Amino acid sequence: MFQIYGMSIQSIAVFCGSRKGNNPLFEQAAQRLSQLLAEHKVTIVYGGGNAGLMGVVANSALENNGNVIGIMPLLLREQEYQHDGLSELHVVDSMHTRKCLMYEKCDAAIILPGGFGTLDEVFEMLTWNQLNIHSKRVFFLNTDGFYTHLLRHMEMMKTQGFLYDHPNVQIEIIERPEALLPFL
Repeated sequence: MFQIYGMSIQSIAVFCGSRKGNNPLFEQAAQRLSQLLAEHKVTIVYGGGNAGLMGVVANSALENNGNVIGIMPLLLREQEYQHDGLSELHVVDSMHTRKCLMYEKCDAAIILPGGFGTLDEVFEMLTWNQLNIHSKRVFFLNTDGFYTHLLRHMEMMKTQGFLYDHPNVQIEIIERPEALLPFL
Protein backbone atom coordinates (compact mmCIF):
# COMPACT_ATOMS: atom_id res chain seq x y z
CA MET A 1 0.00 0.00 0.00
CA PHE A 2 1.18 3.53 -0.62
CA GLN A 3 0.01 7.09 -0.22
CA ILE A 4 -0.55 9.67 -2.94
CA TYR A 5 -1.54 13.14 -1.81
CA GLY A 6 -2.80 11.76 1.50
CA MET A 7 -4.86 9.05 -0.22
CA SER A 8 -4.25 5.40 0.63
CA ILE A 9 -3.62 3.34 -2.49
CA GLN A 10 -4.23 -0.38 -2.11
CA SER A 11 -4.97 -1.27 -5.73
CA ILE A 12 -3.88 0.11 -9.09
CA ALA A 13 -5.37 -0.48 -12.51
CA VAL A 14 -2.65 -1.19 -15.02
CA PHE A 15 -3.66 -0.37 -18.57
CA CYS A 16 -1.38 -1.70 -21.31
CA GLY A 17 -1.23 -3.57 -24.57
CA SER A 18 -2.22 -7.13 -25.33
CA ARG A 19 0.91 -7.07 -27.49
CA LYS A 20 4.47 -6.39 -26.29
CA GLY A 21 5.37 -3.80 -28.91
CA ASN A 22 8.71 -3.60 -30.70
CA ASN A 23 10.83 -2.03 -27.98
CA PRO A 24 12.26 -4.49 -25.41
CA LEU A 25 12.29 -1.66 -22.83
CA PHE A 26 8.49 -1.87 -22.66
CA GLU A 27 8.59 -5.46 -21.40
CA GLN A 28 11.44 -4.69 -18.99
CA ALA A 29 9.56 -1.73 -17.52
CA ALA A 30 6.35 -3.78 -17.17
CA GLN A 31 8.24 -6.52 -15.30
CA ARG A 32 9.95 -4.07 -12.96
CA LEU A 33 6.75 -2.14 -12.27
CA SER A 34 4.88 -5.33 -11.36
CA GLN A 35 7.73 -6.44 -9.13
CA LEU A 36 7.65 -3.10 -7.25
CA LEU A 37 3.87 -3.22 -6.85
CA ALA A 38 3.99 -6.80 -5.57
CA GLU A 39 6.78 -5.97 -3.12
CA HIS A 40 4.69 -3.08 -1.75
CA LYS A 41 1.53 -5.23 -1.48
CA VAL A 42 -0.39 -3.16 -4.04
CA THR A 43 -3.08 -5.18 -5.84
CA ILE A 44 -2.93 -5.01 -9.61
CA VAL A 45 -6.22 -4.74 -11.49
CA TYR A 46 -5.82 -5.31 -15.20
CA GLY A 47 -7.50 -6.71 -18.31
CA GLY A 48 -7.11 -10.41 -17.48
CA GLY A 49 -5.01 -11.44 -20.47
CA ASN A 50 -1.92 -13.63 -20.65
CA ALA A 51 -0.55 -12.07 -23.86
CA GLY A 52 1.56 -9.01 -24.51
CA LEU A 53 2.37 -6.51 -21.80
CA MET A 54 -0.77 -7.59 -19.95
CA GLY A 55 0.69 -11.07 -19.55
CA VAL A 56 4.06 -9.65 -18.54
CA VAL A 57 2.43 -7.49 -15.85
CA ALA A 58 0.42 -10.36 -14.40
CA ASN A 59 3.17 -12.97 -14.55
CA SER A 60 5.81 -10.73 -13.02
CA ALA A 61 3.52 -9.75 -10.15
CA LEU A 62 2.51 -13.36 -9.52
CA GLU A 63 6.16 -14.49 -9.55
CA ASN A 64 6.74 -11.92 -6.78
CA ASN A 65 3.75 -13.11 -4.71
CA GLY A 66 1.57 -10.22 -5.82
CA ASN A 67 -2.21 -10.06 -5.86
CA VAL A 68 -3.56 -9.76 -9.42
CA ILE A 69 -7.20 -9.26 -10.38
CA GLY A 70 -8.11 -9.75 -14.03
CA ILE A 71 -11.26 -8.43 -15.66
CA MET A 72 -11.94 -9.74 -19.14
CA PRO A 73 -14.92 -9.45 -21.44
CA LEU A 74 -16.20 -12.75 -22.78
CA LEU A 75 -15.54 -11.70 -26.38
CA LEU A 76 -11.78 -11.28 -25.71
CA ARG A 77 -11.11 -14.55 -23.87
CA GLU A 78 -9.42 -16.10 -26.90
CA GLN A 79 -7.91 -12.99 -28.48
CA GLU A 80 -6.15 -11.84 -25.29
CA TYR A 81 -5.60 -15.39 -24.03
CA GLN A 82 -7.34 -15.44 -20.67
CA HIS A 83 -4.87 -15.83 -17.82
CA ASP A 84 -5.77 -18.88 -15.75
CA GLY A 85 -3.37 -18.34 -12.82
CA LEU A 86 -4.64 -15.07 -11.36
CA SER A 87 -5.63 -14.29 -7.79
CA GLU A 88 -9.10 -13.46 -9.17
CA LEU A 89 -10.60 -13.43 -12.67
CA HIS A 90 -13.90 -11.77 -13.50
CA VAL A 91 -15.37 -12.54 -16.92
CA VAL A 92 -17.83 -9.81 -17.86
CA ASP A 93 -20.31 -9.20 -20.68
CA SER A 94 -18.76 -6.16 -22.41
CA MET A 95 -15.82 -3.77 -22.70
CA HIS A 96 -17.86 -1.12 -20.91
CA THR A 97 -18.52 -3.44 -17.97
CA ARG A 98 -14.80 -4.30 -17.93
CA LYS A 99 -13.80 -0.65 -17.63
CA CYS A 100 -16.44 0.13 -15.01
CA LEU A 101 -15.34 -2.79 -12.84
CA MET A 102 -11.65 -1.95 -13.25
CA TYR A 103 -12.30 1.66 -12.19
CA GLU A 104 -14.42 0.47 -9.27
CA LYS A 105 -11.69 -1.89 -8.01
CA CYS A 106 -8.76 0.54 -8.28
CA ASP A 107 -7.60 3.55 -6.31
CA ALA A 108 -5.34 4.88 -9.10
CA ALA A 109 -4.14 3.84 -12.55
CA ILE A 110 -0.81 3.34 -14.30
CA ILE A 111 -0.68 3.54 -18.08
CA LEU A 112 1.96 1.49 -19.92
CA PRO A 113 2.46 1.38 -23.68
CA GLY A 114 -0.49 0.02 -25.62
CA GLY A 115 -2.79 0.57 -28.56
CA PHE A 116 -6.30 1.90 -29.12
CA GLY A 117 -7.78 -0.11 -26.24
CA THR A 118 -5.27 1.35 -23.80
CA LEU A 119 -6.02 4.87 -25.03
CA ASP A 120 -9.76 4.22 -24.78
CA GLU A 121 -9.35 3.12 -21.17
CA VAL A 122 -7.15 6.03 -20.13
CA PHE A 123 -9.25 8.69 -21.83
CA GLU A 124 -12.44 7.36 -20.28
CA MET A 125 -10.77 7.48 -16.88
CA LEU A 126 -9.52 11.05 -17.48
CA THR A 127 -12.97 12.08 -18.72
CA TRP A 128 -14.61 10.63 -15.62
CA ASN A 129 -12.13 12.59 -13.51
CA GLN A 130 -13.02 15.77 -15.39
CA LEU A 131 -16.74 15.10 -14.86
CA ASN A 132 -16.18 14.36 -11.15
CA ILE A 133 -17.48 10.82 -11.52
CA HIS A 134 -14.30 9.84 -9.66
CA SER A 135 -10.99 11.48 -8.79
CA LYS A 136 -8.39 8.79 -9.29
CA ARG A 137 -4.79 9.72 -9.97
CA VAL A 138 -3.40 8.55 -13.33
CA PHE A 139 0.29 7.75 -13.84
CA PHE A 140 1.82 7.51 -17.30
CA LEU A 141 4.87 5.26 -17.42
CA ASN A 142 6.49 7.07 -20.34
CA THR A 143 9.01 4.34 -21.16
CA ASP A 144 11.48 5.51 -23.80
CA GLY A 145 9.22 8.50 -24.56
CA PHE A 146 6.28 6.35 -25.72
CA TYR A 147 3.67 8.87 -24.54
CA THR A 148 5.60 12.11 -25.13
CA HIS A 149 3.61 13.11 -28.24
CA LEU A 150 0.28 12.29 -26.58
CA LEU A 151 1.20 14.32 -23.51
CA ARG A 152 2.17 17.25 -25.74
CA HIS A 153 -1.19 16.97 -27.45
CA MET A 154 -2.95 17.12 -24.07
CA GLU A 155 -0.98 20.29 -23.34
CA MET A 156 -2.20 21.66 -26.70
CA MET A 157 -5.78 20.80 -25.74
CA LYS A 158 -5.39 22.89 -22.59
CA THR A 159 -3.65 25.75 -24.40
CA GLN A 160 -6.43 25.84 -26.99
CA GLY A 161 -9.12 25.99 -24.29
CA PHE A 162 -10.61 22.49 -24.47
CA LEU A 163 -9.74 21.27 -20.97
CA TYR A 164 -11.12 22.57 -17.69
CA ASP A 165 -7.96 21.83 -15.72
CA HIS A 166 -4.32 21.49 -16.64
CA PRO A 167 -3.56 17.82 -17.39
CA ASN A 168 -1.01 17.64 -14.56
CA VAL A 169 -3.88 18.04 -12.07
CA GLN A 170 -4.87 14.41 -12.82
CA ILE A 171 -1.72 13.01 -14.40
CA GLU A 172 1.70 12.16 -13.03
CA ILE A 173 4.35 11.34 -15.63
CA ILE A 174 7.14 8.96 -14.71
CA GLU A 175 9.93 7.77 -16.99
CA ARG A 176 10.82 4.50 -15.25
CA PRO A 177 9.17 2.21 -12.69
CA GLU A 178 11.54 3.22 -9.87
CA ALA A 179 10.15 6.77 -10.12
CA LEU A 180 7.12 5.40 -8.26
CA LEU A 181 9.22 4.79 -5.15
CA PRO A 182 8.68 8.30 -3.71
CA PHE A 183 4.94 7.55 -3.87
CA LEU A 184 5.29 4.14 -2.25
